[in-house]
Amino acid sequence: MTILESTLSVLSWLLAAPLVFLFGIYALELLTGLAPVKQEDSLADSARTVATKLAILVPAHNEAGQIVDTLSALLNNVPQGTRTLVVADNCSDDTAELARKAGADVAERQDQEFRGKGYALAFGRDILAADPPDCVIILDADCKLAAGSAEKLAAAVAIKSVPVQATNLIHSSSEAPPVVQISNFAMLVKNLVRQRGMTRLGGAALLTGTGMAFPWQIFAKAPLANSDLAEDLALGITITKQGNPPYFLASAGVSSEAAAEEDTIVQRTRWEHGFLTTARRHALPLIMSGLRHLSRSQLFLGLHLLVPPLALLMATGFGVLALLASLFVLGISPLPFSLLLAIVTIAVLLTFAAWWLEARHILSPSALARIPLYVLWKIPVYLKLLRGSETRWIRTRRTGENPGPDDKSA
Repeated sequence: MTILESTLSVLSWLLAAPLVFLFGIYALELLTGLAPVKQEDSLADSARTVATKLAILVPAHNEAGQIVDTLSALLNNVPQGTRTLVVADNCSDDTAELARKAGADVAERQDQEFRGKGYALAFGRDILAADPPDCVIILDADCKLAAGSAEKLAAAVAIKSVPVQATNLIHSSSEAPPVVQISNFAMLVKNLVRQRGMTRLGGAALLTGTGMAFPWQIFAKAPLANSDLAEDLALGITITKQGNPPYFLASAGVSSEAAAEEDTIVQRTRWEHGFLTTARRHALPLIMSGLRHLSRSQLFLGLHLLVPPLALLMATGFGVLALLASLFVLGISPLPFSLLLAIVTIAVLLTFAAWWLEARHILSPSALARIPLYVLWKIPVYLKLLRGSETRWIRTRRTGENPGPDDKSA
């Protein structure tokens, strides 16, 4: 073997090995997450008789078009005696007035320097501290809790004494553009199937920003007041390191309506840039800490964070496969190509199984066939990350709204 051939052989392994590892983590999470977890309903049911003082905290920024519908659905679907507190944060519309008329407690906050959801939550927490509840559920102003979910979350918190995350999904009509349907499917894979798989393996659940419940003793000390674009993810990591790994309750649900096609890309940009930035900072330290302290919750959370968003993972995998195929043609060993091809094939088949079992109602077969185009559509998102990630908090424009000065991202 010549020096050139040896160099190319080493290069092929350097290209293939990391991706084999990442696709392996992804496939393992899907494999363990595809079957539903049956025992969690009995866990929640067993605590229905526990007396829990419950509060629901709703941060809201210029949500006049959504807040009445959100509160109407919420107030008719929570246990008697639940306190619902809306924090009208830096609002220039009548969000606060409408929330009061809908029956919620309302606190108004104006601070143009410290903007973002984290500051609104910390402000609401200070108000709740005067008469603290046993459990606090965070609900975004454009989201709805599924029937019985508030009781299930509060019950699970009472038993587990750790934060509890509901299944967080985005819904769209069957007539939604394929890009929107595929984006919603990617979120289902991450927030339901992989979330379920990771927690089955012993990892901590990811906090997704809405539909998450906290015991007061943990919420009271949580680092909330920040403008981190992935504040929910970072919060879950911090709490896991403190020895209170969040629990995933798949039978509880929270949902919101999909953004319009033109807003979906900026919404995904914020989510994925926030995830990648946070993962780059925390994944390896979590893995090392998990190994050092024999903590499965930290280990599997760190491994999960290593895996990039689905479109980026697939785009990178197929790109490297093409490169390895060209090296194979030049006479380099086919083993790196074969190993990567095998694990990518398994991952694709498991992703298809996730669609078949969980997502046929949100992703039509015709939209499924356009996933390769969706991957191409996402390339500008990742190119933007190379130029510098989004660092500002910018609100997502809601359906039917006209663009505002700060309504560009989620």
